[in-house]
Amino acid sequence: MVVGGFESDTITLGDSEELVKEGKDAIREDAPLLVKDPLHILECLRSGSLTGKRSSLSGTRVDSRTRSQSKPPKSPGLSRGRSLRTTRKHDKLTECILRPDVDLAELRKLAWSGLPHDLRPVTWPFLLGYYPLSHSTRAQVLARKREEYAALVRLTFARGKEGLDQQIWHQIEIDVPRTRPGVRLWMEGGTQRSLERILYVWAIRHPASGYVQGINDLVTPFYQVFLSAYIGEHCDPEYFDPACLPEDILNAIEADSFWCLSRLLDGIQDNYISQQPGIQRSVQRMQGVVSRIDAPLAAHLKAEGVEFIQFAFRWMNCLLMRELSVQNTIRMWDTYLSEGTDAFSQFHLYVCCAFLVKWSEKLREMDFQGIIMFLQSLPTQDWGDHEVELLLSEAFVLSSVWHNAQSHFGGR
Repeated sequence: MVVGGFESDTITLGDSEELVKEGKDAIREDAPLLVKDPLHILECLRSGSLTGKRSSLSGTRVDSRTRSQSKPPKSPGLSRGRSLRTTRKHDKLTECILRPDVDLAELRKLAWSGLPHDLRPVTWPFLLGYYPLSHSTRAQVLARKREEYAALVRLTFARGKEGLDQQIWHQIEIDVPRTRPGVRLWMEGGTQRSLERILYVWAIRHPASGYVQGINDLVTPFYQVFLSAYIGEHCDPEYFDPACLPEDILNAIEADSFWCLSRLLDGIQDNYISQQPGIQRSVQRMQGVVSRIDAPLAAHLKAEGVEFIQFAFRWMNCLLMRELSVQNTIRMWDTYLSEGTDAFSQFHLYVCCAFLVKWSEKLREMDFQGIIMFLQSLPTQDWGDHEVELLLSEAFVLSSVWHNAQSHFGGR
């Protein structure tokens, strides 16, 4: 853990709004209560004891990059209608989660179209099966799982680095500093140490796969979402210094991130075992789908000698996290988690198909080198929730049409 922190700072977003960057002033006053009972925030919302604006349903906190873009003013009627829908959905989610027994089917339905950022830290664990649906056992199970992870860390690192599998540890040490380069949160020493522990403990618990490059990226949405629960609404986790948080909160964030990562990877472990058959299978199926929904594009790629594995391997391995921002990824995962445990392999396949076809017109005008270079650096830096939701909608249509027709393009 890096000792000390930075002074509170801000980024100007516009004429009247500021985004808190970091510092102890950004920590919620009720953060100690949230560690023991993450649903405490919902009780506060229902009782009206929280001050400030309710978050929007756009999946993420405000990003200074996107807020700086000029957009036409919305009509008052449209804004009021959207505000009413947002409030109603927020209330329905709160009511669903606070029931003695959470209705998972209803929660998935509500979450599919995106979660308010203040409810995401308590919704994702339900969707992943980390939080028990029954209120009566939830606090006990959560405390036990966090202690179990703490015990794993103590046992694993009891002999220091000398007692570790040096091949696995070496690769993790290389990859961790490369995770989200240039983002303040992931440049902090404390965050990097947490990431190292999460990855190494997961690797030794899964010897069939061990650690594989790309898994480090998959931790970042969980860590940022769970961190966001303990800091103010106008604080972007990517600019926050976790060293400002008490140790028990940091331990909770790390443990929750570990167990949720484990749940996610349980559904796509074929992607990371020897020869990575899950990815090979998904790439083959993706090629079959694209050849049917956009035959001219598939024919052009073949004519130029472009193989799907050359670009789609990374899309499957890193779940498009190298192509999209973490904010975009978090919004996508609202839908993935709502689709069920196999969505990170099954539904993701159709997201990748829709993603490729989106660039069809441009790609069909390029030669081999141009195609490869374009697909390695796609122009998604300005994407917001609208673009992500359009992509998800197109993927849903493809899934509905093609998922039960797998035998027509080579099976699973």
